[in-house]
Amino acid sequence: MSSIIIPEGYRAKLDSYDLQKAISKIHQIFEHKLSEALNLSRVSAPLFLEAGTGLNDDLNGVERKVEFDIKEDGRVCQVVQSLAKWKRQALKDYHFYEGRGLYTDMNAIRRDEDLDNIHSVYVDQWDWEKVINIADRNIDFLKDTVRRIVYAICDTELLLRKDYPALYELSYKDRNVSFVDSQELEDMYPDLTAKERENAYLKDHHTTCILRIGGALKSGKPHDLRAPDYDDWELNADILFWNEVLGQALEISSMGIRVSPESLAKQLEISGCTDRKELPYHKALLAGQLPYTIGGGIGQSRLCMLLLGSAHIGEVQSAVWDDETKTKCRENGIMIL
Repeated sequence: MSSIIIPEGYRAKLDSYDLQKAISKIHQIFEHKLSEALNLSRVSAPLFLEAGTGLNDDLNGVERKVEFDIKEDGRVCQVVQSLAKWKRQALKDYHFYEGRGLYTDMNAIRRDEDLDNIHSVYVDQWDWEKVINIADRNIDFLKDTVRRIVYAICDTELLLRKDYPALYELSYKDRNVSFVDSQELEDMYPDLTAKERENAYLKDHHTTCILRIGGALKSGKPHDLRAPDYDDWELNADILFWNEVLGQALEISSMGIRVSPESLAKQLEISGCTDRKELPYHKALLAGQLPYTIGGGIGQSRLCMLLLGSAHIGEVQSAVWDDETKTKCRENGIMIL
């Protein structure tokens, strides 16, 4: 059985029919707000990638990818885990210029995910990527981009509530972002785990951006694991909101300024992944053949959970859950799709 939280006295704000309409509305509004805020154009995205190209996301390096072979020639393909690296290659191939970017619907299968209220084997997110100048590879540019995304989320909330008054029972999301460095968090709460630190901080700072994730902190451990070959660990961030229904922090987006040839080489060395230098994608990046970019993923189902006041991700996406979870949710007024 997956690990789930049942909020006391929980009830869904919308019935099944209105919930589906509201989910569609969130997608329509937010895609427009995001593309407007970051100057993005929509593109099509692959569901799977050819193995051995280096384009698939390795996440923390231990997750098993879903693989299959093609009948015609036996080539092995992998269902994407995210499009973190594919997008950067696409910006080059599609001839995007500086200041312009792309976004797309990313659908992934993460078979090793630990299931709970906010995690599912099925992952859906808006993946986006934008070409930047080398001079933009700094914290100030990163923070400005974070604020633009947060404003797009808060603007979506305002427009959504006009159609669904029941959502006024929820607190408004704070568009004033509190920025905190991952080392600062560890210094504040040295005896807590990383997730416990997030919860402790978000109780008082309901919209937070945690900076610099992936590199080792003073404790010798990173705040969270990050693959070494897309985000620059000194220039990345997570955007989190306080989830009032579950009483905990909810990560909505993982993003960052992407690695330069120099930071890629350094992070591959630190991670013991220097063998990746021989993969086509990594060779091109190390040779300076790919544009400088910033990008990230924004969880579609998680954003719907947040704006609709849902207690379980299964209320806003169709996925697979064990019988005990479905029974427990049904008994407590949580309708799993």
